[in-house]
Amino acid sequence: MKISLLHYAAPPIVGGVEIVMASQATQLSRSGHDVQILAGRGKTWDRKIPVIVEPRFDSTHPEILKIKSSLDKGKVPSEFEQLKNELLKVLEARLQDQDALICHNVASLHKNLALTAAIYEFTRNYDKPRVILWHHDLAWSMPGYQKELHSGYPWNLLRIPWHNVRYVTISEPRRVELANLIHFPESQIEVIPGGVNITDFLGLQTRTRQLINKLNLLPAAPLFLTPVRLTRRKNLEQAICIMAELRKLLPDAELVITGPTGAHNPANEQYLQELKALRQELNLEKAVHLLAEHVPQGLTELEIADFFRLADCLLLTSHEEGFGIPIIEAGISRLIIFCTDLPPLRMLAQEDATYFLPSEEPASVAQRIYTRLKSDPVYHLRNRVRSHFTWESIYRNKIAPLLEELL
Repeated sequence: MKISLLHYAAPPIVGGVEIVMASQATQLSRSGHDVQILAGRGKTWDRKIPVIVEPRFDSTHPEILKIKSSLDKGKVPSEFEQLKNELLKVLEARLQDQDALICHNVASLHKNLALTAAIYEFTRNYDKPRVILWHHDLAWSMPGYQKELHSGYPWNLLRIPWHNVRYVTISEPRRVELANLIHFPESQIEVIPGGVNITDFLGLQTRTRQLINKLNLLPAAPLFLTPVRLTRRKNLEQAICIMAELRKLLPDAELVITGPTGAHNPANEQYLQELKALRQELNLEKAVHLLAEHVPQGLTELEIADFFRLADCLLLTSHEEGFGIPIIEAGISRLIIFCTDLPPLRMLAQEDATYFLPSEEPASVAQRIYTRLKSDPVYHLRNRVRSHFTWESIYRNKIAPLLEELL
């Protein structure tokens, strides 16, 4: 689809709505749509998503501010209608080949009522593009704005139902608020929250992103990290067996073992083959990821740090350690730590890790991990965000179905 998003401003202007709109545009583009942004201020940051600047869409344009000064006092200036008509012509020109127009806040705030009126008239004159009014804030429900709002046109455009549009709010309370304000059925108002793009937010390296996509790691819940080389003293067969048992309790659990084979022992190549065979035997090919298969020379330090930011838990199953740098890295990365009860590891993690023996039965360790995670509020919130509040999941579960209805 050809989709336009419209707001008073776009990045690099900083604001909550601007960030949401930019994230939506990025996700829509990544999902195969042809996307453009219409705004009064902003610059193109992605060559696939042009930002088309129409200065009088801006809430701070001098002409708009002059008109708003009169409107705030309850007076509709003589130039209002002419400006509305001129903005309508701009919309007609910019939208003639578009399939959908997503308007952020311009139909619920009074920052540029001439633009609001132009969009309202556009919806009455044209069936295409289909218009989605995306409401973040409602001026008529905000005490600080009441002195600037008055009865009649054009202020009433912010509290009457528009026909031939779809309504979206960002939360359930906003849906109730909007339905009461415009006397419209709640069931006909979509709730689509804001979200986060995990790889962008975490600032991940290019190769990290490629590995995440290739291995489909984002849905993992939880994601365990074992940042070690493939050497026998790391006891990685226990880690793999723990995952087999844990997935009986947490079916989406996955493990990433980051390291290459040990640099100083040719026998470690044989160990890699044994681990792969064990993984296949336990049917964990899609759950246990040996990055040595994909990056034989090993990750860079920055890429390893990426995986610490991405993961939920650290899993160390070593038979022997002299120190335990991953414990320190997990601490600064806020990972939940599960590790063997070795003196160097306990010295570092003290009472802030869950310990087990290198020879302990995997089912016992898995149960202990499950119990620990079940009571951790940070993990539960992180998992809920990953499941429901990433732009990938929001697009898949909410935005794509809405767009399909418009076709």
